[in-house]
Amino acid sequence: MTGRDRLTRLADFLFEVGMLRKTPRTGYQFLGSGAENVAEHSFRTAVIGYVLAGMGGADPLKTMALCLFHDLHEARTGDFNYVNKLYNTCDDKRALTDALTGTGLRENILDAWDELESRATPESVLAHDADQLDLIVNLKEELDLGNRYAAKWLDCSLERLKTDEARALAKSVMETDHTDWWFQGPDRMWWTKKNGKE
Repeated sequence: MTGRDRLTRLADFLFEVGMLRKTPRTGYQFLGSGAENVAEHSFRTAVIGYVLAGMGGADPLKTMALCLFHDLHEARTGDFNYVNKLYNTCDDKRALTDALTGTGLRENILDAWDELESRATPESVLAHDADQLDLIVNLKEELDLGNRYAAKWLDCSLERLKTDEARALAKSVMETDHTDWWFQGPDRMWWTKKNGKE
């Protein structure tokens, strides 16, 4: 990518980020149900990070940024699930560095990557918990839909949480039916009224 100006490299970068929409999260093949791509995962992880940071008195925007970029390298490497990682290795940081070269974003995003990997700041610990919580929310939905194997995965995922905020939110997730937010709605009668119309 040498010889390309910054704006062209930024355009390249945005196209590359779009690859995350086409990059499946591969663990669901073992679960037998459920599916998502890396972009979907990163989006909700960022929202969860924002929420956790607010609960824990950390910087919400910084936590959200750590979450948003945590899997950016997977546009180049793909997503390695836990079984894949037993047999394959990849250089995540090199993939991210190459993706950012010439964009003018390299220093800031690589600094965020290093912070995330260090798990030395409240924001980085919360970002890792947000990553797990996104999986927990997905698994709870699969459990509600009848996949009994999701319970085994949930046990493992819940154990990985490090912060009180994440554990408290996970407890609430586990106690809440995934359909309550829309089925019970602001006015349950909308089901019979056809969205308020008689």
